[in-house]
Amino acid sequence: MPIERLPRTASPERLAEILARDGCAVIERLAPEGSMHSAMDELAPWLEATPAGPDAFSGRRTRRTGGLVARSPTCRALIQHPLILGTTKQLLAGATSFQLHLTQVIAIGPGEPGQPIHRDQWAFDFFPFPMGYEVQCNTLWAMTKFTAANGATRLIPGSHRLEDGLRFAEADTEPAEMSAGSALFYTGAIYHGAGANRSDATRTGLNLTYARAWLRQEENQYLAVPQEIARELPDPLLRLMGYARGAYALGYVDDLRDPLEVLRPGRSEGGLGDLARANEQARASRPRG
Repeated sequence: MPIERLPRTASPERLAEILARDGCAVIERLAPEGSMHSAMDELAPWLEATPAGPDAFSGRRTRRTGGLVARSPTCRALIQHPLILGTTKQLLAGATSFQLHLTQVIAIGPGEPGQPIHRDQWAFDFFPFPMGYEVQCNTLWAMTKFTAANGATRLIPGSHRLEDGLRFAEADTEPAEMSAGSALFYTGAIYHGAGANRSDATRTGLNLTYARAWLRQEENQYLAVPQEIARELPDPLLRLMGYARGAYALGYVDDLRDPLEVLRPGRSEGGLGDLARANEQARASRPRG
């Protein structure tokens, strides 16, 4: 099954529909190529200082640089892209809220073999989520051109509806080839992996992922972004990072204080969440089999 491709004018509803059906889709030229150059310039010193991965899964010829909210103004804007937030809200319907799960530049060097095919939601201690219940909405922006030869991410469209713990080979997958500025959207349940880089150049992608707010974030945003920087960020980005309750009674501070009140007094929503609304959302989001 080929990977569906949509124009940047696609609606969140249409994209979420395809993600529910196929588990993945590419949005062509979602951002200007210049935005990718700006992000690369801002992150170059950090990327150069990042060591290669320690094992075959993370990639011994691959650098993974995080902390992008603190390090890149361009990435802050991309994190809040309306198509991403609108699509995530649709895909993760039923959750009280969702939050930023991971920010990472992935630079795959020449000679890196293909990554084992996996599901990103296995990061949650391999918990067997019910089939059809998505907990993540992921994006991978092409900072450089993605080709089958240089390590484009490889996916198995439709595999988000398969059983857990399956094993696949590269021949079972499709490469998400993209021009710089395009973005791959994929769910946490789809089987995928970085392709082998058989070229003589580095393939660089920008991985921005989101998850239901009652799950622990893969990247600890509170420590990755120093408070002196966090205090200067806009409220919507801070709440997306996790300075908000994740559900009715998740994430408050000491005497039921709103997390944003602690960081920046005077911005509190106060108290706990809306219990009746939380119950209604929970009932609506239960998988039906």
